[in-house]
Amino acid sequence: MKHIFSTLALGALLFSCGGSKPTVNDLATANPITTSINLSKVTNDKAPVTINPGRFTVETVTYRMPKVVQGTYSISDFGKYIDDFKALDYKGEEMSVTRVDDNTWTIANATNLDKIEYLVNDTFDQEAIGGIGGEQPFSPAGTNIEPDNYVLNLHGYIGYFDSLKNVQYTLDVTAPASFVRTSALQNTNTKSSSDGTQITTSYFAPRYFDITDNPMMYGKLDVEEFMVGDIKIVLSVYSPNKLHTAASMKETVYKMMEAQKSYLGDVNTTPRYDIYLYLSEGSPESPKGFGALEHHTSTVVVLHEQSTKDQLSAAIIDVVAHEFFHIVTPLSVHSEDVHYFDYNEPTFSKHLWMYEGVTEYFAQHFQVYEGLVDAETFYNTMDQKIKGSMRMDDTMSFTTMSENVIEESYASNYYNVYEKGALIGMCIDIIMREESNDNRSMLSLMKELSAKYGKEKPFVDDNLIAEITAMTYPSVGEFLNTHVVGTTPIDYAKFFEKVGVEYKDVKVETSYIQDNNGFIFDGDRERLVIYFSEGVKNNSFWADQGVLPGDVIKTVNGEKLTVVNAQAMLGAMYQWQPGQEINVVLDRDGKDVIVKTTLTQSYTTVNKLVENKKATDAQVKLRKAWLKG
Repeated sequence: MKHIFSTLALGALLFSCGGSKPTVNDLATANPITTSINLSKVTNDKAPVTINPGRFTVETVTYRMPKVVQGTYSISDFGKYIDDFKALDYKGEEMSVTRVDDNTWTIANATNLDKIEYLVNDTFDQEAIGGIGGEQPFSPAGTNIEPDNYVLNLHGYIGYFDSLKNVQYTLDVTAPASFVRTSALQNTNTKSSSDGTQITTSYFAPRYFDITDNPMMYGKLDVEEFMVGDIKIVLSVYSPNKLHTAASMKETVYKMMEAQKSYLGDVNTTPRYDIYLYLSEGSPESPKGFGALEHHTSTVVVLHEQSTKDQLSAAIIDVVAHEFFHIVTPLSVHSEDVHYFDYNEPTFSKHLWMYEGVTEYFAQHFQVYEGLVDAETFYNTMDQKIKGSMRMDDTMSFTTMSENVIEESYASNYYNVYEKGALIGMCIDIIMREESNDNRSMLSLMKELSAKYGKEKPFVDDNLIAEITAMTYPSVGEFLNTHVVGTTPIDYAKFFEKVGVEYKDVKVETSYIQDNNGFIFDGDRERLVIYFSEGVKNNSFWADQGVLPGDVIKTVNGEKLTVVNAQAMLGAMYQWQPGQEINVVLDRDGKDVIVKTTLTQSYTTVNKLVENKKATDAQVKLRKAWLKG
């Protein structure tokens, strides 16, 4: 999963790569569990669902909705969104049902149970109004039930019987004939109603895991299908105000996927990959969790509709590339916690540094490796991750955090899997290339682990680091035990030195309202004034004019500046260009200071990663191998 921080914030990861441990089958036959969702009978944004499990041979059965789903490291409690739960016997009469907790129902006299019926509330609406208590599902893991769009993350609609998660499922989805429908689940049949107004599409899932692993989207969608090598890409876009189309995003996705396939080389991929893109219009009723949730052969993405085409393209590359790289881990390399995922009482692997961190590293590294961005852009990205990681607990054991990630004291550090986790992948990549004379890398290590384990064979969580050490070099094991299991912060300069990259103060252009850290103003709400902050010292234009921290801005080109009109006036100052005449009156300790001059280009000093011009031949060689292979 990939979360994006925004003004609205967002927020979880792991992806299960297998089913539950085998249990006793409570059915007398091996018939599939028959399920249906009727989108033509939605009332008050609630969709009716029917579950027909066949005949039970035991007296009591338990039905659950997921508490936690694959791809997330937070509690969703999808049972909270279920209304009017009924169990019906073979005479059509209601049976006694006990609701054990938010996600669990038990049914006595189960040998008489014919079917279960209930209504599903969508999570997007609940998210918008503050929900129904507790955490809200991360938007890309959630559900939407609106006249124009239905996000069918099926774990929000269909539950499971405790001992029947490995039983086959069939699913019928009935919807208006005018709807466009896309699904990663196997389509087995399509049938129209007698009047032609509705279409029922039938699907098949080998087990409950496949129900949760194959999202759908129905409604007024825009869909593009195209080939990238031997992979069929299905891009489904819902833009409520028609600001973006699948066609407008096609080139971005094509180039990205083409570069990813080249980067991965001989890693087995999927014959089809679905991208479900829901664009949030930003209204109070819209989802606010921006990012994506990965599945084996698809991803659900929620982004801003108000983004420009370039902004949306950049977000797609950042987010969708991350999700696609999950085909390496945890799809092909995963622990028993992932393989035997428990939707009600999950345990969590220690290795988020690999599942999310290495995946995020690949999502950034492939861009420079395949020429989508230049080296400077890549350095800046990794530097931002370093700065981001420093805002979290840099001494927290990553394995301890991962194993306890839904607990409050660790959950606040979850986002570090995308920051420090990616940096861990970068450091191991550099170590591997240095130790092997560039014959091995982080990617080659993941390929070796994929060959050793693969989709159907999980590793033992506690053994992974020892196995990686045995497969690689003592230096890799030392790094993992010191900085991932241990609590010692990473000295990133040491690793950049290996590739001839260093931190250096560099003068760069800036606006007239910023320095290298952001705005150079503060406000005093009591006096209703705006004044220059310490940042003015690092803005060459104002510093050259003798402006000092604490100087209050009285007027700009004759107009009074206050906290009331500050946004508009500072926005106008942001647009200033060299050559313009300005007249700014400041108040310094009760005396006017006048800045009347012609604008010149302003600069700020930034400490950033740059290539060391005095790097040795060995450092340059390793850097070229790291960035370009």
